[in-house]
Amino acid sequence: MRLESTNDIHAFVMDERAKAVSEREWRHRLRGYGYAIRDDAEGAYVTSILRGGALCRLN
Repeated sequence: MRLESTNDIHAFVMDERAKAVSEREWRHRLRGYGYAIRDDAEGAYVTSILRGGALCRLN
């Protein structure tokens, strides 16, 4: 699976959230795809586990 744009990534992450029963399960599912959710003072964002960089904001 190759997600090209931030819109693709955002849509994928939110689709996985809809499938998950809890936030913990959601984060676990995303790790399986190589993504993580990071929270900071400005809000939550999706990061790449392999590259470590921010990919898109969630809020």
